[in-house]
Amino acid sequence: MPKDVSKEKSIRKAKTTTELVISAIIIGTSVYIGKSCFDRAVTVPSTKKEAAQIEEINIPDPSEAIDPNKIVFTAKPVNTKLKFSGDLVLVNNDYQYYRTGNEKLVSIMEKNDENGRSNFTAVDYDYTILEQVYSPLAKMVDDWYSIYSNDTLIVYGSHRTTEFQQQLYDQFTANTAGDGEAPIVAPPGFSEHETGLAFDFSETVEYDYQGTGDFQWLNDNCHKYGFVIRYAADKETITEYRSEPWHFRYVGIPHSKYMKENNLCLEEYIELLRNAHPYSGEHLEVTDEFGAAYEIYFFPSDDAEEYTNVPVPTGVKYDISGNNVDGFIVTVHKDAKVEIGEENPTLTTAPPSTETTDTTETTTAETTEESY
Repeated sequence: MPKDVSKEKSIRKAKTTTELVISAIIIGTSVYIGKSCFDRAVTVPSTKKEAAQIEEINIPDPSEAIDPNKIVFTAKPVNTKLKFSGDLVLVNNDYQYYRTGNEKLVSIMEKNDENGRSNFTAVDYDYTILEQVYSPLAKMVDDWYSIYSNDTLIVYGSHRTTEFQQQLYDQFTANTAGDGEAPIVAPPGFSEHETGLAFDFSETVEYDYQGTGDFQWLNDNCHKYGFVIRYAADKETITEYRSEPWHFRYVGIPHSKYMKENNLCLEEYIELLRNAHPYSGEHLEVTDEFGAAYEIYFFPSDDAEEYTNVPVPTGVKYDISGNNVDGFIVTVHKDAKVEIGEENPTLTTAPPSTETTDTTETTTAETTEESY
């Protein structure tokens, strides 16, 4: 064999051996590294799994003290159309009342008969008001009668149909056209009497109730029972109606007390709640005649949606009323604790109808000034 060939074979053999050794080293190293990675993979938990476990555990912050008196609020879906319903609806020349169709009206004289009450009356049995208005009305008159023993008080204006309001409006606008004074009768659809929340007092001697004499007590103290004198002489430029000392409007406690103490008509009170006491801001704090505490705030209606998520408290009683303009007024009874889920807000359960014709039986009355 030639020398060069033998040398070439030796070189090739050495090269092959070297390559095998190198390959063995690489393989061994790879196995070692792979085993190390595997060992670590087994002992280190999955990051994703750990994150999921953390999300499921609610760890309280020990630095935060729990205030047992703090009211917790939650969202309550309320039909947006219900902003037109409730004890605090604003009805005037700018804002029409839309009847719900399910108002719970009661006959004043029938309720008097049921309760054996004869210290006041109404023109006849067709004179009705909302059910929730009768009890505070009767209580107010009972307290007044216990002082003066005067049995001449009569309800001379109560709930009206839109049709009857049309008759009054046509009659009195014809008689007073061009006198330059504020009106004393509202257009049909724009009268508080159509809500069932308002009534007019008179007396059976002269049929001229001015809130004077024995009757002054009623006008001075009606706020203690949830009523306000709706059309005061010093508010004529705001209400756009002449003074009517006989016209009482139910707004409920504590609103009547706050309005009385701060000399606010309903227009001013609605504006105050909207601008100064929204849910997101400082709530209005009121204490009634008996020391009960209330918290009041405004929340705008979501007119683009069928339902508005109104924030309401949990664990305490609350009422919701639409303002008939642009939202809801929530009244929190801070001292009236209830079980969660048992809240019964004062709010009509069916959206109001936008029909302007009322088919309810028309109330008839002698049309004197006090029936407007």
